[in-house]
Amino acid sequence: MAQVVLAQAGPSLAADTAPNMAANDAAQAPSFVAGSAPSVRRPDAPALAAVAKDARWYQKALSGVDSPYPTSLKFLDDQGNWYTPFTQPGMTGRYDLRHWHR
Repeated sequence: MAQVVLAQAGPSLAADTAPNMAANDAAQAPSFVAGSAPSVRRPDAPALAAVAKDARWYQKALSGVDSPYPTSLKFLDDQGNWYTPFTQPGMTGRYDLRHWHR
């Protein structure tokens, strides 16, 4: 089994650098380490208050869907700025049911 031994150069080196190391460590210490508490959001993290969805956004999201719109599309009212495959063009050919690739 390998053993690692760390040695100091001398007491004068440790005495001279101890205050500098403490100040340097405080300056480099991160205020938050990502992943240490993944279920907790930082108090100073930015947050969106609202998502502006105008008529153009709804027109794009509902293109290829005939009116009257089914109630199953009510989720669009709660849709935020995160990714959803419903508002993006999908596969081509016979799978392009909403004709986004024409």
